[in-house]
Amino acid sequence: KKADIVKIKGSIRFDSYLNDYVMMPLNICLSELPKREDRAIEKRVELHAHTHMSNMDAVVSAKDLIATAARWGWPAIAITDHGVVQAFPEAMKAAKDNKIKVIYGIEGYLTGDDYQQRRANHIIMLAKNSIGLRNIYRMVSLSHLKYLYKARPRLPKKIISELREGVIIGSACEAGELIRAIVNKESDEKLLEIASFYDYLEIQPIGNNAFLIRNENFPEVQTDEDLIKINLKVAELAKKLNKMLIATCDVHFLNAKDSIYRAILMKGKGFDDAEKQPPLYLRTTDEMLKEFSYLGEELAYEAVVTNPRKIADMVEVFKPIPDELYSPMIPGADQEIHDMSYAKARELYGENLPKVVQDRLELELNSIIGHGFAVLYLIAHKLVKKSLDDGYLVGSRGSVGSSFVATMTNITEVNPLPPHWRCPHCRHSEFVEDGTYGCGFDMPDKNCPYCGTKMIKDGHDIPFAVFMGFDGDKVPDIDLNFSGDYQPVAHKYTEELFGKDNVFRAGTIATVADKTAYGYVKKFFDEKGIKKRDAYINSLVNGCTGVKRTTGQHPGGIMVIPRNMDVHHFTPIQRPADDTTTNTITTHFDYHSISSRLVKLDILGHDDPTVIKMLENITHRDPRTIPFDDPATMSIFSSTEALGVTPEELGATSGTFGIPEFRTPFTRQMLDDTKPKKFSDLVRISGFSHGTNVWLENAQDLITSGTCTVSDAISCRDDIMMHLIHSGIDPLFSFKTMEKVRKGKGLSEDDIKVMKDGGIPQWYIDSCLKIKYLFPRAHATAYVMMAYRIAFCKVHYPLAFYAAYFSIRAAEFDADIISKGKLAVRDKLDEIIELEKQKKLSVKDKGFQVVLELAWEMYLRGFSVEKVDLYKSNADKFILHEKSLLPPFTALTGISTMAANNIVQARLEGEFTSIDDLKKRASLSTPIIERLREHGCLNGLQESDQLSLFS
Repeated sequence: KKADIVKIKGSIRFDSYLNDYVMMPLNICLSELPKREDRAIEKRVELHAHTHMSNMDAVVSAKDLIATAARWGWPAIAITDHGVVQAFPEAMKAAKDNKIKVIYGIEGYLTGDDYQQRRANHIIMLAKNSIGLRNIYRMVSLSHLKYLYKARPRLPKKIISELREGVIIGSACEAGELIRAIVNKESDEKLLEIASFYDYLEIQPIGNNAFLIRNENFPEVQTDEDLIKINLKVAELAKKLNKMLIATCDVHFLNAKDSIYRAILMKGKGFDDAEKQPPLYLRTTDEMLKEFSYLGEELAYEAVVTNPRKIADMVEVFKPIPDELYSPMIPGADQEIHDMSYAKARELYGENLPKVVQDRLELELNSIIGHGFAVLYLIAHKLVKKSLDDGYLVGSRGSVGSSFVATMTNITEVNPLPPHWRCPHCRHSEFVEDGTYGCGFDMPDKNCPYCGTKMIKDGHDIPFAVFMGFDGDKVPDIDLNFSGDYQPVAHKYTEELFGKDNVFRAGTIATVADKTAYGYVKKFFDEKGIKKRDAYINSLVNGCTGVKRTTGQHPGGIMVIPRNMDVHHFTPIQRPADDTTTNTITTHFDYHSISSRLVKLDILGHDDPTVIKMLENITHRDPRTIPFDDPATMSIFSSTEALGVTPEELGATSGTFGIPEFRTPFTRQMLDDTKPKKFSDLVRISGFSHGTNVWLENAQDLITSGTCTVSDAISCRDDIMMHLIHSGIDPLFSFKTMEKVRKGKGLSEDDIKVMKDGGIPQWYIDSCLKIKYLFPRAHATAYVMMAYRIAFCKVHYPLAFYAAYFSIRAAEFDADIISKGKLAVRDKLDEIIELEKQKKLSVKDKGFQVVLELAWEMYLRGFSVEKVDLYKSNADKFILHEKSLLPPFTALTGISTMAANNIVQARLEGEFTSIDDLKKRASLSTPIIERLREHGCLNGLQESDQLSLFS
């Protein structure tokens, strides 16, 4: 009450819609106040509450909302976000953690058959049981896919009627059709007809509906008394129809003081009256009884306590998403993976498998088949085989290369066995299991002692536990890097394998981040001309973060639904960002929340396989024949000699410009510090660069000071487990230590004691304590294998390398400058370097700098770039000549791929008779013609055929 608020000098007070309610003064609204408690003997249940997932509207997390209800001793609480159910996974976990029933529901947007009508009415739907939950999921899908209108997922009443089994339906707030009809003075007969559709009728504190007083569309509503009359009318209708009257808060924030967070967000969205927030906070039982005292003691108690608890009792306890993994069913998958693994192993290592191979296969297959994961392997095998058959290599990501079965089923080319030699002729093999070599590629060449054949070197010493846990029961996450060109083909193939209706893109949810929230808070005060200290602004930022902004999709994640199941057993579906122009369908839930319930395939697009495919097409060399111990190739990671240039000319001490994983200033500095001499060193450098608190102020200092070598420093998570095992420490302890360190959880005193007793030096322990995240070695190995192949071509097929690199980055290539020659490239590069020193480098300039560095190197090696040629240039790929490259049309700024293709297509019809002829036949705009003219492509062409005729 106003009378209860002490006016503090200098405070800012915002009045709410009601004259007798105000927000707390800003200078005390964020101070630590005693937590509110619900001290009623019999507690109420809230059946209308919004969370962060109500798009830019509510500022309380499901976790906090549910924890508060549990702390207050409530038996249950409902979650009813606007048009979505994306808070359900978090709510499910919070329900378990707090031992409270959660009622899963939604506040929908109700229309007649015309879903494009001017206004939609709000409606509350609560899942009574699992049948009701699936029906709500179906309605969410339909509302997003079929009835989305002006960013609102609407639902015709007919659809709700068809799918209301297991659903309890409430009349909602002042935006519901019942209260709107009351305000519009509809007849009692009409009101009874409307109200009869609902299972219960809802009323809210009059402060929630106070905006009606100010809305010119409702001239009959002028006072608080008018608002009370509306609620009394709802109560009258409930009595006539023998329906339950339910009082709710329409929660959008937890406490009254939190309204400022919602005000800040809504101001950020452009609402002028955002500061005038209705009191949409969670009320205790006594607060609600006081609010509805005008109903009379008996009816108020029924509406606030008795009836909501009846609804809660009607709702069964169930989970919105299942706990178990549901893999697609492929008959015979177990046997196929088993047989395929052994067949490949015997092909490589002989009929009588070496013990290390036999033991590893048995260990992995027992886990994979025993836990029902064979089908995941078979799916990945089929996808990779399809790509390989079509001529595109596939790179593996994450820890999948830790699995020898994945290697034997051709899912990954990373072999996780200990370093070894194997004879391709007689299948003899020799393993080195004491950690002497970082990987098989580092070992010296050796001929087979039995048949004299040169033996193949392989093995990267990666434990299976990194992939599926020490007990082999962790759901495997198989991520694959396909060529960006091939990615759509791979996605299409998944539809062929499982059916289009069983394959969906992995959905994501974007929320307000710290930086965005900071901007909203600053804007809120700046527009009022109020200056606030950063400390105060930062104190408001947390309350505005985590609120949903939009939805999206994982760049390559595919969720697969078993053929015998409906997607709505797991999640509703929708379009990313509610984009009605796309045919892409995603999961409604963020994929993280259901990734352990469904098979998720990461079919990612990547440049490296594309570059390697281009190199294969140009050089006609199978990339799988490239050796990983080529001395010349290895040398460019610490020298420029193999490129035929000096460090002074190049401006770098290594020759890794354009080589994935090793082309940035950060990683080139690592090369300078470590002077890598072998393949495993490169893997370690990749690990250093992808970790957090692994290189800077950690491994870098240890290596440069001579405390350890690059081979001894911790670079990948596997290093810890294998180093401790090789030191004689228990494997399970070694695994647990690796897991703690790689997640940044540090070590306990007991851990440190075990390590010291095992002879682990103090510098190693200190290094573990600094680490926050460690990359898996399998991932680093796969990346480096791809990078090494590209590096090999840079050394041995230089012009092919530059052609492939520049083709992939044609949009950043400026043929106008680079074709002018060596000096022009140097001048532009110096200009950009100067801008970099002055910290004036734009994002575009930064991208061009990378291209210029490669172009400069190319000129130093004796090659050049020609001008774009109207009749000879390709649309978007560079063409090799003996000592030069011919750029494509897209290498000219302003020339799109479409325009480039149009030119190439038009010239098939014959030479152009004039510039006008070119413009017409290729459908080119005047600006594109001018770009071609500026570059010199149109030299010798008349302006038009008419000029030619009269000349």
